[in-house]
Amino acid sequence: MTDALEHFPPTRAAATARLDGFAPDAGRAYAAKRNFDLGAGAHSHVSTLSPYVRMKLLDEADLTRAALDHHGADAAEKFIAEVWWRTYWKGWMEQRPAVWAQYLDDLQRLRNDIQTQSGLRQRWEAACTGDTGLAPFDHWARELAQTGYLHNHARMWFASIWIFTLDLPWQLGADFFLRHLLDGDAAVNTLSWRWVAGVQTQGKTYLARPSNIAKFTDGRFVGVQGLATDAPPVAGPKPPERQPLPDIAACAGAPGDRVGLLLHSDDMMAPFLAAHGITPASVAYLDRTAAQSPWATAAMVTDFRAALVADVWPDAQHMTEAAEVTDWAAKSGLDHIITPHAPVGTVRSTLKSLRKSDATPPISEVRRAIDTAAWPHATAGFFKFRKQIPELVDQFV
Repeated sequence: MTDALEHFPPTRAAATARLDGFAPDAGRAYAAKRNFDLGAGAHSHVSTLSPYVRMKLLDEADLTRAALDHHGADAAEKFIAEVWWRTYWKGWMEQRPAVWAQYLDDLQRLRNDIQTQSGLRQRWEAACTGDTGLAPFDHWARELAQTGYLHNHARMWFASIWIFTLDLPWQLGADFFLRHLLDGDAAVNTLSWRWVAGVQTQGKTYLARPSNIAKFTDGRFVGVQGLATDAPPVAGPKPPERQPLPDIAACAGAPGDRVGLLLHSDDMMAPFLAAHGITPASVAYLDRTAAQSPWATAAMVTDFRAALVADVWPDAQHMTEAAEVTDWAAKSGLDHIITPHAPVGTVRSTLKSLRKSDATPPISEVRRAIDTAAWPHATAGFFKFRKQIPELVDQFV
């Protein structure tokens, strides 16, 4: 048994209470202490809101507004910038979907390597179970498996040790995270691991140092031995050429249509319903989390998401396969399906296959205005994107 749902109660009320409780500390205190990882149950210097943001129960505007209600723009600047990092990664991947496709191909290749290379398999298994003999790394592996969460600084140290000390492929580490993180996200997770490895910003890597670990774990791990002393960039292809964001057609359908609302594991909210004057005839939730990996996803991940959806949409029917969506539409007599926009990932692939089926009614996606405005600015590095944040804040907050 894990205690993930104790650390992260899967309710809208818990998310709102956590945001309200942290907002007074989202100013200079956050900027000064955010890098300190004090361990499971003691992550008081960061908001720990990411699992709720991942499911879009809260968004960038909600977090930014809460911070600005308590702090001036200068004091809250660091927190606000970190909030919009997720937006940046999502926008970057939306314009380079081939990166996700390549990652999935790499996982299939590595799955075969693990089955045929005993040395690789043993190192991978030891890393996943926290049995490497490296105390901080093993602690973080077990904390993740138990709670579904790691402090961001710990994620960076963990990824660096995985790649440069344990000599394991970064893709396998990204997969381990994606199978266990409650906030695991195709874009944010993949691109963060690529960055540590020196593939995302080619030539720039991140090296976990014993002194840095000792300082920012508040002395919990001192004098760690055996870590790599350098971090040569991992070989990888150059990022593909940037593509335009996919067009989103206006909501189709005719007056009197029976419309079904299809929520999914990339967005469990539907703020557009009122604007379009839609009262859904039936609601369903599609969870394609398990399709992200050749290996089993931790039950706490799907349990958290399913429970959160059940809290907000008690009548939603839960499904995991495309065929179930088609059956739901038929049994509900739907003329049309409306769904939040699915970014790069397994849900998008499933929606694409559903659209090819004559048995599925037309599907309309609605992209959030905040994403439509922000994502086009994710053309290069974050610091170029960061210059646009004040304008986005003025527009949406």
